[in-house]
Amino acid sequence: MLYRRTLVSASAIAAATIGLPRVFAQQAKLEKTKVSIAVGGKAAFYYLPLTISEQLGYFKAEGLDVEISDFAGGARALQAVVGGSADVCSGAYEHTINLQAKNQFFQAFVLQGRAPQIAVGVSTKNMAGYTGIPDLKGKKIGVSAPGSSTNMVANLVLSRGGLKASDVSYIGVGVAAGALTALRSGQIDAISNTDPVMTMLEQKGDVKIISDTRTLKGTQQVFGGTMPAACLYASSEFIQKNPNTCQALANAIVHGLKWLQTAGPGDIIKTVPETYLLGDRALYLASFDKVRESIAIDGLVPVDGPKTALTAIASFDTTVKADKIDLAKTYTNDFARRAKDRFKA
Repeated sequence: MLYRRTLVSASAIAAATIGLPRVFAQQAKLEKTKVSIAVGGKAAFYYLPLTISEQLGYFKAEGLDVEISDFAGGARALQAVVGGSADVCSGAYEHTINLQAKNQFFQAFVLQGRAPQIAVGVSTKNMAGYTGIPDLKGKKIGVSAPGSSTNMVANLVLSRGGLKASDVSYIGVGVAAGALTALRSGQIDAISNTDPVMTMLEQKGDVKIISDTRTLKGTQQVFGGTMPAACLYASSEFIQKNPNTCQALANAIVHGLKWLQTAGPGDIIKTVPETYLLGDRALYLASFDKVRESIAIDGLVPVDGPKTALTAIASFDTTVKADKIDLAKTYTNDFARRAKDRFKA
């Protein structure tokens, strides 16, 4: 009996010892506790996991003091990170590919969205007689900001209809009330944007949707595969210098993703700022239902996703040469994998 008890105790100590490195890894000292995140259009569902993690205190729980700066679109947020005024970007994965084409190395380290959630629609007022993509030649298309992912999707849609980006005029309209106003007042003829804006325009009959990546099926139809979307990305140098800080950021986002898996519409309404609802709770919730499946589950970038993104970009952007891009350097799943294990996401 005594021998058995000793054996059990020894086994318990051994098991505890095996578990120690993991516990220590979770409590590792952060290289940087104050982190600035740039985001382009925080009110969009595209970035809902970021807002949830912030509002529910998940960044603070990881020992982080996060400052989030909101810009009109992803391209502006990207400029802030490249320029050094922000540490991390909450933005579209494909920016890491565009940056590498310019010899700048940035890596996505936790995924927030597994579909772009971007729809393209034409104004039912300005383009009542719309018959196809060629009708957009010479027209004004509203995007969150020139160079952003909404611009990228519009370029892809145009190219498949035989038009070049130079055949239209792109106008930055943001992702909130300004986008609604620009379309409804006739300042733009078409729009490429995210929800809740697109559902609000669609349900009021202001736009006719011509391309839709708000669902996994729609994304498959437009891109021909899985397409990683919103993520946290930073320069490879920042990630190498601040691995524990990046782990803490990934933990907070994956914690938010885990919460979103079971959150009901009422939970979302209570958690996001009132201004995000754009004055219409019912339509906001209808929008959420539409994009819910496109929110990432565990923070991992799908293995086949980066290639889908590269193929799409290279199809219309001559500055991006597919054979010159090393996709393995555009993302890492190391941080998200550890966070997934910890939160059982």
